[in-house]
Amino acid sequence: MMDNNQQPGNGPNNGSNNNNGKPSKNGQTIMIFLVVTLIALVGMSIFNNMLKNSTEKEITYNKFMEMVEKKEVKKVDIQSSKIVITPKEQPFPGVTMTYYTGVVPDPNLTEKLIAAGVDFNGAIPDMTSAILYNILSIAIPLILIWVVLGFFLRKMSKGGGMMGGVGKSKAKVYVQKETGVTFRDVAGQDEAKESLQEVVDFLENPGKYTKIGAKLPKGALLVGPPGTGKTLLAKAVAGEAHAPFFSLSGSDFVEMFVGVGASRVRDLFEEAKKNAPCIIFIDEIDAIGKSRDSRYGGGNDEREQTLNQLLAEMDGFDTSKGLLILAATNRPEVLDQALLRPGRFDRRVVVDKPDLKGRVDILKVHSKNVLLDDTVDLEAIALATSGAVGSDLANMINEAAILAVKKGRNVVSQSDLFESVEVVLVGKEKKNKILSKEERRIVSYHEVGHALVSALQKDSEPVQKITIVPRTMGALGYVMNVPEEEKFLNSEGEIRAKIIEFVAGRAAEELVFNSVTTGAANDIEQATKLTRAMITQYGMSETFGMMGIESPENQYLEGRTMLNCSDRTAAEVDREVMKVLKDAYVEAKRLLSKHRIALDKIAAFLIEKETITGKEFMKIFHEVEAEDKAALEGSAAGAVEGASQPQLEAESNHQVKAAEIDASVSGDNVQQIQKQSENVDTVDKNPDNNTVCE
Repeated sequence: MMDNNQQPGNGPNNGSNNNNGKPSKNGQTIMIFLVVTLIALVGMSIFNNMLKNSTEKEITYNKFMEMVEKKEVKKVDIQSSKIVITPKEQPFPGVTMTYYTGVVPDPNLTEKLIAAGVDFNGAIPDMTSAILYNILSIAIPLILIWVVLGFFLRKMSKGGGMMGGVGKSKAKVYVQKETGVTFRDVAGQDEAKESLQEVVDFLENPGKYTKIGAKLPKGALLVGPPGTGKTLLAKAVAGEAHAPFFSLSGSDFVEMFVGVGASRVRDLFEEAKKNAPCIIFIDEIDAIGKSRDSRYGGGNDEREQTLNQLLAEMDGFDTSKGLLILAATNRPEVLDQALLRPGRFDRRVVVDKPDLKGRVDILKVHSKNVLLDDTVDLEAIALATSGAVGSDLANMINEAAILAVKKGRNVVSQSDLFESVEVVLVGKEKKNKILSKEERRIVSYHEVGHALVSALQKDSEPVQKITIVPRTMGALGYVMNVPEEEKFLNSEGEIRAKIIEFVAGRAAEELVFNSVTTGAANDIEQATKLTRAMITQYGMSETFGMMGIESPENQYLEGRTMLNCSDRTAAEVDREVMKVLKDAYVEAKRLLSKHRIALDKIAAFLIEKETITGKEFMKIFHEVEAEDKAALEGSAAGAVEGASQPQLEAESNHQVKAAEIDASVSGDNVQQIQKQSENVDTVDKNPDNNTVCE
């Protein structure tokens, strides 16, 4: 993205840009003068007519004779078409009011005027001035209109539109370091940065490459999800390259007039060739480079003309002149294949979501100007933000700094950073939202259900935090899980464990209250989505095996998936998804029933504290487990000593119930994959009363 205050053509190599394809300043000045003159003439004419109408009044000839007889007339001008009368008395001082009437054949008029002592004269007819006036009154406006129309017609013929400059390129030109960004400001994208550094080095030192026959790539396409730093990399190229940098968006080519886009492409490349070596950056190129296939909205003549012109220009320029095209998009699958072939965009630079090391580096870059205390551990923050992109991490650092200022501190602490992660993911705390006691109990058991099942499964992530404080994004509570290490692959066991964890909140509600609420809406959505992916994309189903049934429509933008199967197979997929979810729900209820005492004690503690850490949660859990173990050992010892007595009950009522449930459950564990950036279980809004819980 470019600074709007930057002006094109202010670099040392851009001297030819100022007048290229534009009218000279003298021509513009003359045009402005003519337009102003026309407006002034029209304005003066209107003003004169208004003034004349206010100081002249028509009267009848009888009224004129009456004024002469009463000696009220001071002066009379007898003209060819009218008689102008000036009265002796004026209604306002300094303003001469006159009357006029038509000329009537009256041989006694002269005698009457002499008798009344009125000064009078007759006008001498001047036909030349009348003819000249008529000619000028018609010719001058016509000449001015002709000049104005000629100006716009010339613009239209050059630019492809009716407005001046509409067909000219809107590219802004940047010279070295004007963007204020260099490759030192780019972190977490080492491979992409290395690829672009080679291109910049080629522009600066072409000799060492051409010496062995290497050619400069014609273009490089930056692809990746939103917020990963594609535009930032382009700005870094602008900051590093010792060459003009033309930057514009794909939408800048589009206009309401047909042919404008193609005209702007031609103009852009003409300017670039005159300033070679240089770099052209087109952001969001999918706005003009969309495939001409009908599946992607093909048939738009204006966009196709623009694309065809771009393809022709990319084929036409000589790479030896040092002209490089950079483009960015997060929708590479919709781009036209002719645009993607080698010879146009020779390199595809993938700017993907950063890994753990990349996130740590990005946090370091964005926190270099932020005061941090000794408690800050950026690696822990990076672990908690799996799936976050550079823009998310920059926002988190900024939110942490704002939180520190609000709390009256001069440095940012680790608690500020973790709180900023929560603010970005689930919103701020809603302090004015007060839940009833019953709702607090429901939300508390719901969240503890998630956390307890997570702790009971070996393939789940550790619990970092549990809270029942409502958030602005709709959550009444949530559980934050933080992985011990970053993983790039997930086993079937881990996926099924995550699914069980998703449905554990609803299972806890039904187990404790014998009813369910709308708070599990988001859990159900996430569990269903993950289960379907496990069956249709990951090949983790005995029924379908490694059959690819579903594929995402967009690689980098989250969207709908597309089924690649018959309706009958789709129905079987739905039944398989339903079965996996039911098994997961039964397993979650079994685990919670078996550890009902821990569920009750942790929920009571959470109701009292509202927010507990993962350490507090595990401490209570281990204490309860130790007490249960001791009780069971004592019961076993008593049973041995009193062999003649009836067998003592070894479990409480809820443990007996858990054993019954356990007997009816199949051995399949149901677990789920960690979705990147979803370390927090969020909660959907209640459609009826806005009640949500997780």
